[in-house]
Amino acid sequence: METQPNNPLHGIKLEQIINDLVAHYGWEYMGFTIKIKCFTDNPSVKSSLKFLRRTPWARTKVETMYLNMLKQNEKKKGSR
Repeated sequence: METQPNNPLHGIKLEQIINDLVAHYGWEYMGFTIKIKCFTDNPSVKSSLKFLRRTPWARTKVETMYLNMLKQNEKKKGSR
């Protein structure tokens, strides 16, 4: 397997990204921020995975939200 040292998402599964975002923000905030039905109408990890794997623009938005969450968490850790 090729290493990707400059890719912060390397080795992180989409399911883990969704689970982390739901734990941090919740479905309601995610649906408000990224207007996709799988986050607003009867949301589930399974429906989100199915949609995001077929929809590159939505997956990019979710990955960006995840990276922003990681940056915020790093700032909080650094300010302690």
